[in-house]
Amino acid sequence: MCLAVPGKIVGIEGDVATVDYGSERRVARIVSGEYSIGDYVIVSAKVVSEKVDEEQVKGWMELLNAGENC
Repeated sequence: MCLAVPGKIVGIEGDVATVDYGSERRVARIVSGEYSIGDYVIVSAKVVSEKVDEEQVKGWMELLNAGENC
């Protein structure tokens, strides 16, 4: 099973988005949908699959960071 961690789009060139995960940046192809710099997204198999609400991302990150303290 894979855990999909949201990343923030920091650049778009054509149909390729650069996604920042805090510790690294990766590129992913935009196949469908409208995306902008600053959007939080889920990437699967190097394809942007969906946009995620920023408030939801904050909640996920709090849960992930809490797990580091266990």
